Amino acid sequence: MLILQNEKVVFVEPWKVDMQYERFESKLQANEVLVKKIYSLVSPGTELACLSGDEDWFKMPDVPGYSSVSEVIEIGSDIKAFNVGDTVFHYGNHAKYEITTTDGIFIKVPKGLNLKWVPFTRMATIAMTSLRVSKIELGDDVSVTGLGMVGNMATQLARLQGARVIGLDVSENRLELARQCGLYKGINSGSTDPKEEILELTDGAGVSTAIEATGIPQVAVESLTWIKKFGEIILLGTPRGEHHADITDVLRRCHILGLGSITFKGAHEWRYSITPNEFSKHSLYRNSQIVFKLLMDNMLIVDPLISHVIKPEEAQSAYDGLRFDKDNYNAVLFNWE
Repeated sequence: MLILQNEKVVFVEPWKVDMQYERFESKLQANEVLVKKIYSLVSPGTELACLSGDEDWFKMPDVPGYSSVSEVIEIGSDIKAFNVGDTVFHYGNHAKYEITTTDGIFIKVPKGLNLKWVPFTRMATIAMTSLRVSKIELGDDVSVTGLGMVGNMATQLARLQGARVIGLDVSENRLELARQCGLYKGINSGSTDPKEEILELTDGAGVSTAIEATGIPQVAVESLTWIKKFGEIILLGTPRGEHHADITDVLRRCHILGLGSITFKGAHEWRYSITPNEFSKHSLYRNSQIVFKLLMDNMLIVDPLISHVIKPEEAQSAYDGLRFDKDNYNAVLFNWE
């Protein structure tokens, strides 16, 4: 057993973040490991929703975060596949030390992989679900609304699948970052009519797949107007907030051929199992390993997305920046070393 001084980023009440310190004893069960964080990545969409106090499943005060790269510093007696000193990717929170099991996503990091890139594996596997459920093929036109981390990853993965990707965002900074990551065409949806521009880019046909990554219901409804006949809309971002509209029009776009006969598909990451099984080709574990390979081969681009690498003590300023200064805050990594 180790006795340590732990440090945690804690959401204490809506929009208030605190850094808390506590004496920590590593009383491990046989199937548990103790890890020390190296980097953990802030997921702006989920974590700001939690920080608002509007997510019923997140009860304050609590520690947010779900994507980390860590060093194993102690193992339980039943652990055989991992050793002290291993560097691992896991769904870890924003605390310096954490006791967890190896049953879920707990994967050794390939040697030579930039450790700052490793936590982005979670963002990429979230985005990958939109590709898994889609019918995207070589030569297709695809739109992605919302070019935050997940939306950016979706554009990159769709391009790797052979699509010509049109990205939409209200932030010129995010559009520029997406271009640096290989985006074909960026549209500022806050200053121009995206439908007209998309129809012009696609010779009047529209896109065959629209990936909605903002989670804003109004954006999803507006996307229906530039999807071609027999196309599909992929709901990648979790819908949040109210939007008052005529649902009949939305349903008719799905039902009536003349209005597109559009297929609606959900792409929440948990639609696939965590570990491989005989009933499904895809799993979060397999997707993570694929992302490792893409990162190692420089086929998935991360560096332009990293806007801040900060000490955990600066957490309040980071969340304030992600909330109010989206042009300058994009991907924020906590450096625990």
